[in-house]
Amino acid sequence: MRNIGGAAPGCFYIVDNMKGVLMVFLVMAESTLGIGRTRSGHSAALRPPPLPEGVHLPQEKWFTQTLDHFSPTDIRTWQQRYFINDTFYKPQGPVLLLIGGEGPANPEWMVTAMPLEYAKNLSGCLLQLEHRFYGKSHPTEDASVENLAYLSSEQALADLATFTEAMKKHLGLTTSKWIAIGGSYPGSLAAWYRLKYPHLVDGAVAVSAPILAQLNFKEYLEVVRDSLATVGEDCNVAISIAHHELHILLQQESGWKIISKQFRLCSPLDGHNKKDVANLFSMLTENVEDIVQYNRDNRAFEGVKGTNITIETVCEIMRNKTLGSPYIRYATLNSLLLDVEEEKCLDHTYRSMVKEMQSMDWKDSVGGRSWMYQTCTEFGFYQSSDSRQQPFGNEFPVEFFVQQCQDIFGPRFTENLVLSGIKRTNTLYGGRDLKVTRVVFINGAIDPWHALGITTDLSTSAPAIYINGTAHCAIMYPASPSDPQQLLQARKQVFKLIQQWLQE
Repeated sequence: MRNIGGAAPGCFYIVDNMKGVLMVFLVMAESTLGIGRTRSGHSAALRPPPLPEGVHLPQEKWFTQTLDHFSPTDIRTWQQRYFINDTFYKPQGPVLLLIGGEGPANPEWMVTAMPLEYAKNLSGCLLQLEHRFYGKSHPTEDASVENLAYLSSEQALADLATFTEAMKKHLGLTTSKWIAIGGSYPGSLAAWYRLKYPHLVDGAVAVSAPILAQLNFKEYLEVVRDSLATVGEDCNVAISIAHHELHILLQQESGWKIISKQFRLCSPLDGHNKKDVANLFSMLTENVEDIVQYNRDNRAFEGVKGTNITIETVCEIMRNKTLGSPYIRYATLNSLLLDVEEEKCLDHTYRSMVKEMQSMDWKDSVGGRSWMYQTCTEFGFYQSSDSRQQPFGNEFPVEFFVQQCQDIFGPRFTENLVLSGIKRTNTLYGGRDLKVTRVVFINGAIDPWHALGITTDLSTSAPAIYINGTAHCAIMYPASPSDPQQLLQARKQVFKLIQQWLQE
């Protein structure tokens, strides 16, 4: 997910006419990392929409935010970035607030896609608040382990609450109703915001939201398998054979050279280096994971490379016997993606990945480090190969990901620490047993993240919408002529729920 201000007209300039206005929060992950997809515990980030021709982006603004919301004696503050777009605002209309997730906030979401449609239909003003420790919202001088202690979903929710209260006072909105809407990790924030701050938010839309924190997210690859099977089970069979052939080649040094050449590795593969081998298998699996997670999600409008590469593309390659063995077909898929990304080679080494994650300097764009920290301290979410019900081998077990916590952040980040953080998260929010009202949970059957989400009604006031044939956050993107009927109906259903909540 991903961006609005200056002297241009904004919500700050309509104070006298906004008493009693309805406020709607749109909480979205703003990532340039692709959950952000780090090699360790990929995030599920919603990718940004494109900038329509002739449309200008709002300028960035800054809000003075509290550093530590849970230490009354700590009065330190920092500047948090936000944006405004009031193009469609009319008196008594709502204010839609997009909350940033695990990447830079991008005002493009405020001039197109679902947020813009909501603003049009509700005569609303759009606001967007960037998540701390991502984008330009730097609470501390760097992203050292000591400073990352101020990065958590709890602090992010408190940022949201503090910003809400400030905007209410500044804009005279003390009687306003608020609705939170989020996609991906901020979809979780949307539900948790309603749970923890019900006096500030009157309803929430949680899209593709992983609600349950879990160390070993082995179900992720099981859903990938099921999604590939919608094209044909022989696709999974071919991938399974390819991984088996890779495993055989790993047994001899001559095989390492073959793998290095055919998979276009940047440096020779050392089959004795277990971390490099695990990282390579994880990266090759990510090739497929990324395509499945964002399958047909209308990203073409945002300039994302390879948007025409779908599950069908993967399976066409893997079932094409004229290309050679399944192993060769798997290498062909890897080359296709390298070419699309304009990359000459694949840097498979564990050392390179860890070194990138160890950078604490903001100018090095540490979003991946920030998200990795949250997985190590709050969520887990590690998409391991531990399940036997998937075709990607067993070369990257959950231990491979947990080890990264120590290698990146230090020896005290053990599995016990990660498990403790996961337990705390589920205790704080309730896991799948969270007790909320006026929250709707929306998931797509193709999206692997639905395995940690809510896919059946919690109650009549906390319904779930499960959409067949759609992937991650599909409902958030602009409508497309190829959208399935169930997706079209879901958009109408969600909008009707929002209207209902605002009238209650």
